Amino acid sequence: MSSRIGFGYDSHRLVEGRRCIIGGVEIAHPRGLEGHSDADVLCHAIIDAVLGALGEGDIGQHFPDTDPTWKGADSVDLLKHVVELTGRKWLNVEWIDATIIAEAPKLAPHIEAMKNALARAGIPAERISIKAKTNEGMGFIGRGEGVAAYAVCLLSS
Repeated sequence: MSSRIGFGYDSHRLVEGRRCIIGGVEIAHPRGLEGHSDADVLCHAIIDAVLGALGEGDIGQHFPDTDPTWKGADSVDLLKHVVELTGRKWLNVEWIDATIIAEAPKLAPHIEAMKNALARAGIPAERISIKAKTNEGMGFIGRGEGVAAYAVCLLSS
């Protein structure tokens, strides 16, 4: 058996007039994440981690924001596409470990729902670890201007 590890990061601004979707879950909040797709920061970090483990570039190469096809796209569907690519290369997603950093909204109550939503992409919920952290009031996250996420992916053959 061989293993591959990939790392992903993403961040998006919080803006008025957008739904707040993180980890495939719509979260009640007065502002949402700005982006070409649904701007799901957690999905995007996981996508980059999986693509990194595959050696297949990044999310922008596969789903460019210059392509109207991806305007408003559901990021869980984008993740599903990447998981299917993994299978076509005879690899399996063994583990995802992710951390979301946000001052608000509070995310811990939504973690199980996020795991279940992400499982729609083909990664069993029991193979996904999600943690929610704040930035202790520091930087753009601490000022409530945005949300960031980090993810690590382990693939095996």
